[in-house]
Amino acid sequence: MSATQAAITQFLPLAADTFDKNKVTPGLLGFVVFAVLAVGVWGLMKSMNRHMGRVDFEEAPEPAAAAPAAKGTPAP
Repeated sequence: MSATQAAITQFLPLAADTFDKNKVTPGLLGFVVFAVLAVGVWGLMKSMNRHMGRVDFEEAPEPAAAAPAAKGTPAP
């Protein structure tokens, strides 16, 4: 048995005495994971807005304006 396993088996019963199974909270680790996810989503949204601002597309002409040109009549 390693030293880590021996330490865990000695301290685990002590934690069981103070642990209230009705009041389980995420604790510090849960907060850190949530904060990292929130910062990641914020960064992705900021990057998406920047990339969408760079998109340059040509809009399709309106159907009414394109109809006379399609029939062969010159546009005024």
